[in-house]
Amino acid sequence: MGSQENEIVLYTNRRCPWAHRAHIALDELKVPFKEVTIDLDTPRTQEYLAINPRGLVPSISFNGEIYTESAVVSWLLADAFPSGKLVLPSSAAGGPQQRARIAFFVDTYFSKFQGGLMKLFGAKTDEEQEPIITEAVDKLVKEIEPLLKNAKPFFGGSSHITQAEVLTGSFVIRLVSLTKVGIYPAKLSSSIAERAPNFWKWAEAVAAHPSVTGIYDEEKIIASTKARIAKARAS
Repeated sequence: MGSQENEIVLYTNRRCPWAHRAHIALDELKVPFKEVTIDLDTPRTQEYLAINPRGLVPSISFNGEIYTESAVVSWLLADAFPSGKLVLPSSAAGGPQQRARIAFFVDTYFSKFQGGLMKLFGAKTDEEQEPIITEAVDKLVKEIEPLLKNAKPFFGGSSHITQAEVLTGSFVIRLVSLTKVGIYPAKLSSSIAERAPNFWKWAEAVAAHPSVTGIYDEEKIIASTKARIAKARAS
């Protein structure tokens, strides 16, 4: 699993939404790289644990050094290839402010909304799902909807995806995709569309973007999600 100097090697698994972040960044930046798939269904090999002792994906070899954790990898790529497309450099006019807004948005998305959605996987009945949906949408309306009022169609009024979409897009596409096939309750999407139209319009644009859809295998994600739900509900 070694890499040559100056070669970018991405250790990944395409089913993992965290690893998906790195794929979105690399695709949007048009950076060539070598992809090494890590099997997440079996114990990690000693060879991979020598690269990332935590055994997680993604990891990236960049200029001969290893970097781990999806947000770290995504920010590294954005800063190493500073086109200004994903995010302005911190030294550019308005750069620090844009980066702060993106960081706040991403933190809010995960701390106020995404975590609540995961509770639905363990809910066995409509009655159990109802308060989870209500709480998730309430937080979405209060915390995230106002942050997307200027989306055109992407964060901050951008016509192209930004670092905000790099860091949330793999989860957004799962929200849209899994709702359409009934894994997430229909009431979730109808409530979001009615009460948080800015968010839903943004989410649909993100979920349709080529850099987000590029590695997304809907059939495999549906199958693995169903297996995960069955396991959660059996426990």
